[in-house]
Amino acid sequence: MPSCTHLPRRPVCPRCQRPAAACICAAVRPVAHQVQVLILMHPLEQHQAKGTARLLHLCLPGSRIVVGETFGDAALAQEITAPWVDGDRQAPRRAVLLYPPTPPDPQHPMLPAPPLSTDWLAAPERLRLVVLDGTWRKSRRMLWANPALQALPRLALQQVPPTRYAVRKAHAPHQLSTLEAAQCALQQLEPANPHIAALSQAMDALMALLRSRDGAARSAMLGPDLS
Repeated sequence: MPSCTHLPRRPVCPRCQRPAAACICAAVRPVAHQVQVLILMHPLEQHQAKGTARLLHLCLPGSRIVVGETFGDAALAQEITAPWVDGDRQAPRRAVLLYPPTPPDPQHPMLPAPPLSTDWLAAPERLRLVVLDGTWRKSRRMLWANPALQALPRLALQQVPPTRYAVRKAHAPHQLSTLEAAQCALQQLEPANPHIAALSQAMDALMALLRSRDGAARSAMLGPDLS
């Protein structure tokens, strides 16, 4: 009877959960912030080597990643508003969804999003920003599938800068990576916080890492230059 051959598993970085050869920890820039950030990651993004959500999470101490496409109402409500730390006596967080206005779609009717209160914006330390991590198509599916997300007030980005994320194709110039979009949102919600700008440094460091690894991979495929 032939024996089964098990290929050795690649070592994984315990911090960023990437294969050690694709570790992104060198790009992390810790950021002090008030608004908590809940990242709802589509399952197909979980092992995406060029995704930015994991780096965003590592940069923001007040953040959490939850993987899934469809969530139970009770579980999602807990993630959206309940304290993340046991014994936290703070009032429930006020959740805001980072998502642009969506035109009506008869095939996918949704709950109307309530307006974002100016009183909420005046207290960023009470806010929890909900960020959908996935392609536009995936994020729309997540929104359609979860009425609890539809019921949240929305934050639309203003004065969106051009993306610096050149490794995955955007469908429009204003479409940003998850990290870039979250940075813009945090800068709108915490306009007096200078630390949020460090996310740009993290993004640039990640792009440099990816370009370096892509270049090394191409060189390895081409072999040594014998000219």
